[in-house]
Amino acid sequence: MTIRVMIADDQMMVRQGFTVLLNAEPDIEVVGQAVDGLDAVAKVAELSPDVVLMDIRMPELGGIEATRRITQPADATVKVLVLTTFDLDEYVYEALRAGASGFLLKDASAAELAQAVRVVAAGDALLAPNITKRLIAEFSRMTGPLRAPLKERVGDLTERETEVLSLIAQGLSNAEMAVQLIVAEQTVKTHVSRILVKLGLRDRTQAAVFAYETGLVRPTGY
Repeated sequence: MTIRVMIADDQMMVRQGFTVLLNAEPDIEVVGQAVDGLDAVAKVAELSPDVVLMDIRMPELGGIEATRRITQPADATVKVLVLTTFDLDEYVYEALRAGASGFLLKDASAAELAQAVRVVAAGDALLAPNITKRLIAEFSRMTGPLRAPLKERVGDLTERETEVLSLIAQGLSNAEMAVQLIVAEQTVKTHVSRILVKLGLRDRTQAAVFAYETGLVRPTGY
């Protein structure tokens, strides 16, 4: 199945460069470009892409608010992959909380770009876990007191599902979790799916954010 991608960036060279790189992939098609956040929101409604590559700093409407508007509807299926120049850009934290499924550095290679799109489209793994985990851990320090409603939602999970959620937040893949829990990888996938449904979360990145925000996982070593 071809992954439909839209690119939102106010720099024409970035949009065109990414379009050329992605269209060279047999399973990816760039179906549109947006010049700012407002344009991105409108184009998503018009084109229904699977993944949006979203710049953060854009005129008219920034990428964070555009991400929020795109992902918040209950029936939204589009995934947002945030584009940033710095791997510790403070705005990336806000973008993840707004509903972004991951992020990508603008100097990523063509192979990294294509793989990032595939990963986010699948929703089955954190993007660049070694960096994403650091970002989530850092922004979790900035969230203040834990919110009771979030903590209560953890109670809907079984003991094993809570354990799996903790491992997701630590950046483990399904295969790594299967080894650690001594279960089949398909069993892990089932647990992950149930966690997302029970918590009303979009993907693993949002699950990791949730785990840090509730205090289920505490940032260490950053």
